[in-house]
Parts: sequence; C-alpha cells; structure tokens
Amino acid sequence: MSWSKIEMAKEALNLIPKGSSINLGIGLPTLISEILPKEHDYIIHSENGVLGVGQRPSKNEVSPTLINAGKETISVIPGASFFDSSTSFGMIRGGHIDYCILGGMEVDSERSLANWMIPGKKITGMGGAMDLVNGAKNVIVMMTHKNKDDTIKLVKKCTLPLTGKAVVNTVVTDLGVFSFENEKFKVLKLVNGVTLNDLGSNELFVE
Repeated sequence: MSWSKIEMAKEALNLIPKGSSINLGIGLPTLISEILPKEHDYIIHSENGVLGVGQRPSKNEVSPTLINAGKETISVIPGASFFDSSTSFGMIRGGHIDYCILGGMEVDSERSLANWMIPGKKITGMGGAMDLVNGAKNVIVMMTHKNKDDTIKLVKKCTLPLTGKAVVNTVVTDLGVFSFENEKFKVLKLVNGVTLNDLGSNELFVE
C-alpha cells in the first residue's frame, strides 16, 4: 500500500503544467528525468548552469561534460543553453523558475522544510536549496512518508535546521499528495487502501 519511487515521480510531474520551468533537486526528484517523454514540453533547469535538460542519457549517449548539479550525467534537448552560476542563480533569485522539486527530511504543518543537515552528521553542503525554496514560484517536496525508524516526516514543527520557513506548496510521499490548510496537511490524494490513520498524528491531517 505505497507508491514506488517512479509512481511518486509521476504524481509530482502531474502537478506541473506543461511548458513550466522546473528545477529538480538531488535524490528522488531526479527520477523525474527518467519518466520524461523523449520530446517533452517542460523546461528543466539545473543550477550548475543548464536550461533544457532532457531524459536521463543511455550508456551510448553519456557525455562526461554534461552533468547536473548533483554531478549526474544528463542529456539536453534542442535549444538548450549553458551559462555560468551567477546567471543560473539570477534566474532562481529573480523568480524565473516556475517549480522546484526537492527531497526532504522534515516538512511541518507551517509549510517549512528541513532537508540539508542532521546535526552531528557529516554534510556535503546544501547546494542551491535555500535559493530555490525562496526563489521558485512553487515548491514541491518529494520524499518517503517515514524514516527508516518508522517516524513520520510530516510533523507539526520541524526539529531539524530549516532550509526555508513557510515555503512548501505541495508534498508528495509514497502514501499520498498533500497541500496545506489552516496549519494542517490537507490530503489531496491517497494511495489506494491508505487511510488517515496510516499517515501519522490524526490532528495534523484533514481531508
């Protein structure tokens, strides 16, 4: 009774109108590049300086000089452009990216996101996440509903260091799709067979 990672990617992509510009965060969100049709109408941005990212390349198509911000190899669509980081972050900070899809460690009922560090554990940096959550017009978080220890990632108040405060618009987990209403998680869609009781604390969720 849960969506696979690819099914989660399809649910996230279904939230985005064709023709939109999208930035895909590291981790689960990059799976969206695997479900894009060969000829698609989305404009995929990568903050290392690419506009027009295509499908994940096959072994025969891989180029060591074409990578995304997560250092994964990419392909590009006809008309793609390349630029420096200052221009790329100017696009983000200037509000020119329609959607960003990021992974998450915690999202709280006040729409805040924590996704970049766990105190005391090794970190590799947060990349462009702080810029993206404040610069993109819409923020979608794509993450598993529970941690490995079975704790719920949708919480009343984040306990981990924040990436952004009151910035998330929609959350896609392997149990459902959620927006926000009156400081609660509003259920937009659930996996068949999943009930409100399966989501975590009942007081945090509304249908």
